[in-house]
Amino acid sequence: MKTSMMENKRAQAKAKVEFRMHVFTFVAVIVLLAIINLITSPDHLWFIWPMFGWGIGIVVHAITVYFFSGETSLKERMIENEMNKHDV
Repeated sequence: MKTSMMENKRAQAKAKVEFRMHVFTFVAVIVLLAIINLITSPDHLWFIWPMFGWGIGIVVHAITVYFFSGETSLKERMIENEMNKHDV
């Protein structure tokens, strides 16, 4: 069981690192798009559209990493509880 818990913690840490890389990439690309937009056509701010679209993806990614990352451990605990009930 400890091996499974350790694997779960590693997977959670990996997911958090990948999320942070996703946010960093998002910020870098949006800043680049904003600079291009402001240089080429400052009267029409088109960079907000990719920012909103990608921003939705960032929010969904954050929810899956920070709110649903413990789902597998919850499932494992429920299985363990059921197994313990039947062993009694």
